[in-house]
Amino acid sequence: MPKAIRIHQTGGVDVLRWEDVEVGAPGAGQARVRHTAIGLNFIDTYHRSGLYPVPGLPAVLGMEAAGVVEGVGAGVTDFRAGDRVAYAGGPIGAYSQQRLIPADRLVPLPEDISDQQAAAAMLKGMTAQYLLRRTYRVQAGDTVLVHAAAGGVGMILCQWARHLGARVIGTVGSEQKADLARQHGSDFPINYTKESFSARVREITGGAGVPVVYDSVGASTFNESLDCLRPLGLMVAFGNASGAVPPFDILRLSAKGSLFLTRPTLMHYTAKREDLLAAAAELFQVLRSGAVKVRVDQTYPLAEAARAHHDLESRKTTGSTVLLP
Repeated sequence: MPKAIRIHQTGGVDVLRWEDVEVGAPGAGQARVRHTAIGLNFIDTYHRSGLYPVPGLPAVLGMEAAGVVEGVGAGVTDFRAGDRVAYAGGPIGAYSQQRLIPADRLVPLPEDISDQQAAAAMLKGMTAQYLLRRTYRVQAGDTVLVHAAAGGVGMILCQWARHLGARVIGTVGSEQKADLARQHGSDFPINYTKESFSARVREITGGAGVPVVYDSVGASTFNESLDCLRPLGLMVAFGNASGAVPPFDILRLSAKGSLFLTRPTLMHYTAKREDLLAAAAELFQVLRSGAVKVRVDQTYPLAEAARAHHDLESRKTTGSTVLLP
């Protein structure tokens, strides 16, 4: 019987359980997928902790994986048994050796993209795609600020933004991570443990500020991030690694220059199949060209997902992490 990591209640890493699961035959519109590599993402920790509620309990976590189609249900014409596929963005359930998933959420995996590369890049890479090409369309000559520049999404964002011709400022929490960010597209790494990142951003931009801040950190960076924006700038808050941003007075946005604020998610940007396929195609293109390189810096057995969560939340990881079923 296949195994999976499930939670029966929300909480710390101790709620993650390695259990047998039933995986039936695919129903209409579904595919049965045998996973070969599974991506680890911060959103998984939000589902585990209860910050982002899951549809019901018990639940299998995980938003991203690559694998092989084992069978399809009625009405599925785009895939057949033996096809290599990948997905990201839900429904949850990737922390499993096998699963059923709506076939319209799958993307065909090109021969020149490996399973681990796909599992490491799909969610983070398509997140970078919509952030850079749709939420704020980065242009050559822009200066952008990326928080957590040595993390999985951060390193992809920095490389891709530089590929688009932007100057990239990236915040990190150590000198080692500053070197890593510099190697992966950040023109100006800032170690926020040693200096004010907003003051440094103002210095780099000659006091003007940046047109956009990409912030996956949340509570600990949000307020100072607003101080980095130029008038009419866009604050893109797309994660909560340090905790959720508390409610605030929206008049602050006008006081700081008629700023814009958005809280986007990949699920909304890829809800339409044509948008999902377009995002994946653009991601595969920059991976294939070498403009963006995805680092798999850690792998863990899927059974040790609790250790992987602990290391991720403790800032012990860099780049992308893959769980192996």
